[in-house]
Amino acid sequence: MIDRYSFPQMAALWADQNKVDTWLKVEIAVAEAWVGAGAIPVEALPAIRGGSVNLVRMQEIERETDHDVIAFLRAVGETVGESSRWIHLGLTSSDVVDTGLSLQATQAADLLLEDIEELTEVLTVQALQYKDVITIGRTHGIHAEPTTFGLKLLLWLAEMQRNRVRLGQARAEIAVGKLSGAVGTHANIPPAVEEKACSLLGIGVAPVATQVLQRDRHASFISTLAIIAATIEQFATEIRHLARTEVREVEEPFGVGQQGSSAMPHKRNPHRAERLCGLARLMRGYAVTALENVALWHERDISHSSTERIIFPDACILLDYMLREFTAIMRDLKVFPARMRRNLEAGGGLTFSQQVLLTLVERGMERQAAYKLVQRAAMQVISAEDAGEPLPGGFLAALAVDPNITALIPYDELCRIVSDYDYHLKYVDEAYRRMGLLT
Repeated sequence: MIDRYSFPQMAALWADQNKVDTWLKVEIAVAEAWVGAGAIPVEALPAIRGGSVNLVRMQEIERETDHDVIAFLRAVGETVGESSRWIHLGLTSSDVVDTGLSLQATQAADLLLEDIEELTEVLTVQALQYKDVITIGRTHGIHAEPTTFGLKLLLWLAEMQRNRVRLGQARAEIAVGKLSGAVGTHANIPPAVEEKACSLLGIGVAPVATQVLQRDRHASFISTLAIIAATIEQFATEIRHLARTEVREVEEPFGVGQQGSSAMPHKRNPHRAERLCGLARLMRGYAVTALENVALWHERDISHSSTERIIFPDACILLDYMLREFTAIMRDLKVFPARMRRNLEAGGGLTFSQQVLLTLVERGMERQAAYKLVQRAAMQVISAEDAGEPLPGGFLAALAVDPNITALIPYDELCRIVSDYDYHLKYVDEAYRRMGLLT
């Protein structure tokens, strides 16, 4: 079951109480900046700093006013007293809401970056463990040439490292405040106050804004989360394929008391990977909504506001879940090297076809002519297999009976070529060195 309570830290960050508490932090920072500018008496600060938001009281006021920020200000004012007249000085609602959202998104990004770091650590361990475990590489779902399972995981590690960079960039883009008034002109709140308040909050300042922060920042943030989810979907899809009965090279962790089907006791399904693939689709929907929020009327409308109340909390909580779930899968993934080897050899040597082709070309044969000879031998092996009468000796035997091939490649050399897995793996360590995992 997926719910907010499974992820208390991320869920608490997006809870209504934290949202309004964040708004109050913005108001306090602005008040402190105003004190520095000499516009608010310093004696007012203790009461303002001691203010709080009773969410139940705020909601009660909102039912009357139909305006959340007004309700927030009145609820806070009741706890501050006379000094509350200095709260929200020169501000408009979006100053508080947008700056608060930036703070929440920045904090959420920090949690997600921790998740990514944990996943990359697990992938690093697994990539090293299976560095030399040979398996068949597939293109179009069809056997291609040998690779290693570790190299597959190393590729995943590299992609997650790029996602870490992407999220860091998206975090930097959205870690800005906007405290410039009704249409962004600073008419009632000078730039110096904005800069001081944002500095106190630990974020940057949008160099220019309307009544709101421009939503390209928010679209970039949510789109980045969707890209990370798509990466997880890619990995999960691979696990689903490799877990198929006909392949069975890996299996999701399966607990002692776990049951895979209400009807079939033998089932051990990759249901967790399937779940992640489905959730990635939802994340892409959030990205579409964020992109549609970029276009607002003139200096501001609120068509973005209703959707952001959904997509920001849900996208962050959902990706938090996806990263943690995939990390758990990878940490305890069952890997079957013997089955990988058996699948690799099931083609009877066909995976060495390119080496035979290249050797013929090197010995002087025209490439297309060599291609046709090797392809003809390969098709003989495949046709015999399809007919249920596997060719004895497989690909080697089909090659060895063609005098056009043996005239250039003696039988002993053919034997070596169609059994030399090391040829395909000689540069695997170099990829690990490029990733900094080997010296």
